[in-house]
Amino acid sequence: MVNQPSFVLWFTGLSGSGKTTIANELYTCFKNRHLPCHRLDGDHLRRTLCKDLGFSKADRTANLERAAFVANLLSQHGIVVLATFITPYEIQRRMLRKTIDHYIEIYVNAPLSVCEARDVKGLYKKAREKKISHFTGLSDDFDVPVSSDIELKTDRMSAKACANAVLQYLCGRQLITPDQAPFKNESTSSV
Repeated sequence: MVNQPSFVLWFTGLSGSGKTTIANELYTCFKNRHLPCHRLDGDHLRRTLCKDLGFSKADRTANLERAAFVANLLSQHGIVVLATFITPYEIQRRMLRKTIDHYIEIYVNAPLSVCEARDVKGLYKKAREKKISHFTGLSDDFDVPVSSDIELKTDRMSAKACANAVLQYLCGRQLITPDQAPFKNESTSSV
């Protein structure tokens, strides 16, 4: 990078909205350009650092507080962080904005029907069958973000187009240089 702080790209959205897919596109882009970066994924943290937590509001907040600590720590050491967490409540996102240096919120927006159609893990089906409780978007709330830095509509844009939109934002804020943002414009095809 060019004498600027690193940053945390925090992807929020429903399960199946495309958070991980877009973050993986960006991770590959950054790695290919030798930018230090790390993927921080909600599923991975729940199997390790947060395996003692459930899905109540209090546990979700504790999960995000731990993730925020890790993301901020990595960022303070010059690592670009791509964090993919549902982050369902606006109060949580406000907390993240206050506690993470150089926080950039990305709302990965897809209609519930699209997210359900993409559900490779069968989580929505299990939630509709009442086998999973506190499932965001069905039996638990998702507060639509009111102050995201970027909104990506993944039912209308491909993963590369979404990644390109993020790269353009980062270039515009002079966090990366144009040569570090190689994707060409794409505006159709969904994630």
